[in-house]
Amino acid sequence: MSDRRRIKLHINGVEAEREVETRMTLADFLRLEMELTGTHLGCEHGVCGACTVLVDGQSARSCLMLAVQAAGREVTTVEGLAVGGVLNPLQQAFWENHGLQCGFCTPGMLMTLTEFLESNPDPSEAQVRDAISGNICRCTGYQSIVASALAAARALRAQKGRS
Repeated sequence: MSDRRRIKLHINGVEAEREVETRMTLADFLRLEMELTGTHLGCEHGVCGACTVLVDGQSARSCLMLAVQAAGREVTTVEGLAVGGVLNPLQQAFWENHGLQCGFCTPGMLMTLTEFLESNPDPSEAQVRDAISGNICRCTGYQSIVASALAAARALRAQKGRS
């Protein structure tokens, strides 16, 4: 016998309603129920950061959060960053600065840095490194990720200057 609940939430700006088991993680909900496979599962203990999403604008480890805890909230996944097929400035900076290799950690890095750059528009290299310290990358050595974040910060500042 399973305990099931109907939840309603917004994912990437679109309302979603599903009946889920109360023990289903948000990561599994996004991947299995919503078919948003950009949220990756690495350690399933909240250590690696691959499953990071934004919940009401704040980063959250979706492997540690239950789907029922997201009811009534706004969840943003990596799929929600590009608008109309156009990469956002952070994604574009990752592309231009080779901020990824295998790409497994990339969704979590992008989501972590999205929140970080929102509150820190002019970060130092040390601040970027601190911000991503909870995200594990086994391929890049982090330098290109940091360079991407700094380039994105410059692009976002320039974009806001034009608005």
